[in-house]
Amino acid sequence: MDTREILLKAAQKLFARFGFNKTTVDEIASAAHIAKSTLYHHFESKEDIFRAVIEREGQTLAKRIRDAVEVAGTPQEKLRAYVITRMDYLKELANFYNALRDEYLEHYPFIESVRQKDFEDEMAVFQDILSQGLRENVLNLKEEDVGVTAMAVITALKGLEHPWTAKTGIEDINEHAEVLLRMLFHGILMPDS
Repeated sequence: MDTREILLKAAQKLFARFGFNKTTVDEIASAAHIAKSTLYHHFESKEDIFRAVIEREGQTLAKRIRDAVEVAGTPQEKLRAYVITRMDYLKELANFYNALRDEYLEHYPFIESVRQKDFEDEMAVFQDILSQGLRENVLNLKEEDVGVTAMAVITALKGLEHPWTAKTGIEDINEHAEVLLRMLFHGILMPDS
């Protein structure tokens, strides 16, 4: 493992445990068993390290979602894989999740670009799933509504991230996700309403 990788792994653990503000460059260097001067050879600042950690975690989340969606067969299974995978891995990716929701980080321009990239990636995946559902004639949706539907569901999921990941166990998250998916698949009206 190269020095940069060692530093990123150490920083990832420290940021996840203590947060961005309470983690120091000295602590990162010490945890990585690397001299502070070596750290500065690879990164310009603590913010630079944090950016690299956040970008890595975002890529990990995106890859896990894509992988889960690819192995699922039907659009319904893909939607389920998307929702469950996203919520399951957010707990693992503490730095990424905290960066996406913590307002005190908003003054770092890279956070907004990470948020935007995350949103665009998720929109593309979700729109692909909905388009497949239209092609297979399993979704009651018009082609022109794919974008707004994807945005509505992704926005709802993002709104549920904090309560689900902060206050809910994984088993409960999966149950809550199933309720959300049932509502998405079948609506909230009685069949004859």
